[in-house]
Amino acid sequence: MAQGSPFATYPSLLDRVVVVTGGASGIGEAIVEAFAANGARVVFLDIQTEAAERLVVRLTDGNAYAPVFVRCDLTDMSALQGAVESILGEFDAVDVLVNNAGNDTRHMIEEVTPEFWDRTIAINLKQQFFMAQAVIPGMRRAGRGSIVNMSSIAWMIPSTNVPVYVTAKAGIVGMTRTLAHELGRWNIRVNCVLPGAIATERQRRLWLTPEYEAEVLTAQALQRLIEPEEVARLILFLAADDSSAITNQSYVVDGGWV
Repeated sequence: MAQGSPFATYPSLLDRVVVVTGGASGIGEAIVEAFAANGARVVFLDIQTEAAERLVVRLTDGNAYAPVFVRCDLTDMSALQGAVESILGEFDAVDVLVNNAGNDTRHMIEEVTPEFWDRTIAINLKQQFFMAQAVIPGMRRAGRGSIVNMSSIAWMIPSTNVPVYVTAKAGIVGMTRTLAHELGRWNIRVNCVLPGAIATERQRRLWLTPEYEAEVLTAQALQRLIEPEEVARLILFLAADDSSAITNQSYVVDGGWV
């Protein structure tokens, strides 16, 4: 981290190529900032151009490398594959993939159409698999790599009013476990992070009402809201060589909710 920070830094992340999806805001923004502060060469994908460009400007000074923004709709498979091809053309291989992008828009069972189902699965599950598929060949050649998939405690609580989102987030845990076993022979590690109610700008703007905050704090052991950078610090550890023997695991960051 930045000089004077009380938190751990990871020398093994220096110069590593890190790809973060959904990196322009929220938890993703905190992830991009954390890796940049550790000297990694960060590329992040998002559709939020203005937010992404502001982040690049903010992180250009004081870090070894300025993060690189690639605009990409991850639900468009040809765009996703093209974006990864361009990244591999520049960097040859990806050392770390953080599958962070997602969308937790609330929805009721009776509102779900086949089209809504497909869109929700596409942004919350499908693109994670195909991002991993795209970077795995380079990781195999390098004989190492770390993939961190972002799930949620939503399927563990369980949450209501987000049934398709919950389905996708549960699927990510299963996907993580099978990829870990398939890729371990090449020293590629695959882990999963399950955040709780994280106090991102989006959550505060759309859903984190005083009533919901009281509900969260009643459920949690820690009587405070969890911040995005607290999730990012766990992801740094799972990406770094400090966690070299850790794979096939799911880690909850929720202040003790579940």
